[in-house]
Order: sequence, then structure tokens, then C-alpha cells
Amino acid sequence: MILTVTPNPSLDRTYEVPSLERGAVLRAAADRVDPGGKGVNVSRAIAAAGGATTAVLPLGGVSGALIAELLGRRGVDVTAVSIAGQTRSNITLVEPDGTLTKINAPGPEITPGESELLLDTVRTCANSPDWIAAGGSLAPGLPDDWYAGLVARGHEAGARVALDTSGPALRAALPARPDLVKPNAAELAGAVGRPLATLGDVAKAAEELRSLGAGAVLASLGADGQLLACAEGIFHGAAPAGAVRSNVGAGDAALAGFLLAGGAGPEALAAALAYGAAAVRLPGSALPAPADLRPDAVHVTARPPLDLPLTEPAAP
Repeated sequence: MILTVTPNPSLDRTYEVPSLERGAVLRAAADRVDPGGKGVNVSRAIAAAGGATTAVLPLGGVSGALIAELLGRRGVDVTAVSIAGQTRSNITLVEPDGTLTKINAPGPEITPGESELLLDTVRTCANSPDWIAAGGSLAPGLPDDWYAGLVARGHEAGARVALDTSGPALRAALPARPDLVKPNAAELAGAVGRPLATLGDVAKAAEELRSLGAGAVLASLGADGQLLACAEGIFHGAAPAGAVRSNVGAGDAALAGFLLAGGAGPEALAAALAYGAAAVRLPGSALPAPADLRPDAVHVTARPPLDLPLTEPAAP
């Protein structure tokens, strides 16, 4: 059982357009509406694999009600914390070559009372899950150390906590000792305050986050695969994705795969790679099901080439 927490969920509207031209009337070739947010996407991928998952969400207004309805249709159990504000809607424009243009709304203001209720709900629901997967941006009104409080309450209930966030929220959460953090290359560079040009730079930065409190670090590196730094050592893997349709939710799918495979070690890294590669082959923010995976194409090594330059070096 995996509990997910998304403090700033969204209703994601995706439009596939032939080209993006400023000032023009664009006619979409296809469109879709999905419940969105990092924790929401993890729950969707787990449910698609037949796993048990509950999504804890602050929801308000018509868009919040639609998110709960859409998740219910996908087999996700929703525990909603009612808020006065309207849950945000985000827009993604996808061009034929896979280029994405995203417009993300800031989200509703969360009051101190709503924030405390959300944390209390997490603690109440955290008695049975093996993992709590929390992530995404913090809604307006939530302090930078909000995730640190969530990690503490999860641990008090006996659950392990995986965290996928960035910036001040990530740095503030590390002293609470999350069991896993999942940054991408840019987020990892921002967390350590220096550029990352090679796989060795990524490994060193990941170990620095572990020294600051993270139990393990799962770093998503785009075309360069993923790197796992944990108590067992440093592991790196890659999986060919083929034609990329959309990378929205790919990191969330990877985290779902990692947790579904036990949440530790090279076997979990292989599952994360298979899920991430499958996600980018799907449209919009669609999440993969087991039939979409190609596990035979995944390669994981315990001796990564640390001098390998990153395809896209990351700046802080």
C-alpha cells in the first residue's frame, strides 16, 4: 500500500498542436484532461499496475471535484481535504517533435488551518502504507519546511517517505531524513549549488544529499538515464525510450516503478527506468501500465562510467 501526498494538485489539460505560433489561433489535433501533480501521478501509475494506493489531496471548487472523480475512475482511492480555494488548472501544448510548452498556475492559497488539517490527515492515513510518496510544488501559504513536517509525521506512523520536490522545500526537508529523494539533474544541481557536467558530478552531489539526511537519492538524468545513490553503493542505468511523445509525468512514473519494486537497490532502479521510458512514449500526462513496459531493454550497472559527460549539463 502506497500513500501519496500532493500539496498543490492540478487539473492538467493537454493539447497536441501542429506548431506553436505566437498570436495565432491554434487548432489542436487531440486533447485530454488528466488529474495532475507529482503524488497524483504516482498513484495513477500504481493503480494502473494493480497496486493499492490512496491519494491525500487538498481539493476545492469544480476542478477539485473533477480531479477526485477522474482518480476514482482510475482506481485511486482519494482522501480529500476540503479547502476554500479553487484547485488549479494547468495547460500543456505538445508539438509533433515532442517539444512541450507548459503554463502552470500558482494554485490556491492554503490557510494555516488547512495546512495543519492536511498534515493531520496524512498522519491518520499513514498507519498502514509501506511508503508515503510526496511531491511537487508547495501551494501558496505553505512554508518551505512543510515537507519536513510531513516526513516527521510519516516516520512517527512507521512509514517510509519518498520526497520529490526541489529548491528551498527540498533543502528544508533533508534534516528530517526522508528515506528517498528524487531530484532531476537541474534540481540536484540547485540543491548543492554547483553545475553538474559528468555522471561523477551527479554521484558526488547525490552523496552530498545523503550526508545532509537523505537515505537514498534517485536522480533522473533525462537521456542519460537514472542514478541511484544508496547504502548499497552507486548504481546507474539507462533504457531506450524510442520516439518521445511527452515527458510530462515521466519522473513520477519512474518513482512509482521504483516503489512498486520494493523501493531499494538495483532491481528497483531497473523498474524505475522501465516505467520512465514507457511514460515518455505516451501522450500528454498519460501514465504507463505494465503492458507498456520493456524491461528487457533496461541496463543497470554497479560500475557507472563516472567520467561520462552528461548530454545536458545541469546548472544550479
